[in-house]
Amino acid sequence: MSLPLSPSPSSVVAALRAAGCVFAEDEAELILGAARGPAELAAMVARRTEGLPLELVVGWAEFSGLRIAVEPGVFVPRRRTEFLVEQALDAAPHAALVVDLCCGSGAVGAALATALAPVELHAADIDPAAVDCARRNLAGHGGRVHQGDLYAALPGRLRGRVDILAANVPYVPTAEVGLLPAEARDHEPTVALDGGTDGLDVLRRVAAGARDWLAPGGCLLTETSGRQAPEAVAVLTRAGLTARPAVSEELHAHVVIGTR
Repeated sequence: MSLPLSPSPSSVVAALRAAGCVFAEDEAELILGAARGPAELAAMVARRTEGLPLELVVGWAEFSGLRIAVEPGVFVPRRRTEFLVEQALDAAPHAALVVDLCCGSGAVGAALATALAPVELHAADIDPAAVDCARRNLAGHGGRVHQGDLYAALPGRLRGRVDILAANVPYVPTAEVGLLPAEARDHEPTVALDGGTDGLDVLRRVAAGARDWLAPGGCLLTETSGRQAPEAVAVLTRAGLTARPAVSEELHAHVVIGTR
């Protein structure tokens, strides 16, 4: 469905509804608020009706009350991951040093820094696009963002000092990546989704080094699925951490917490 030359709110809603957008009215309001003129509005509606995730259309995602900038090729933060932030703050309410590992857009780090300020914040990701995006989101929090593979990206001086190690690792089993919704499967980097044969390969690597980087009493938190949670707890336990699961029925979120 094409838009008229001067799109009205009703025509935007109609175009989104025709494309199958369940929350057409809410999405139209966000797109209308972000567009800087009729031409940009028409282009944004076209991108959305072609299947681009809404967050990438408007350029931001809401997360823990913040607007997190997102860009094509970067993992879009999920609202369920707000539960990981809540659990981190409950576990370490006075944390002085936070690391957001596999940071993507830096949403988790930004939320933790906002709640804990002042705090020393570091974030890391292997994907250059994610690093660039996270630098934008964390600049106002004094966050330092590093590119590299897990702990190899971090400054050595952080070893043994980290109070909160938030590692929102990829946890979709390789064989199930193709079954994800098209918005994730077609528009987000596979490296941010694919967790290996059983979905826990990256978590095993993070857990193996966690005790070396955590401060005494520091905690590692990671998101997982309900099906994987028992084994994720076992992975952290075998790595020498005191591990437990946490569940939010409201957000359909599962988090595993390991404490040194």
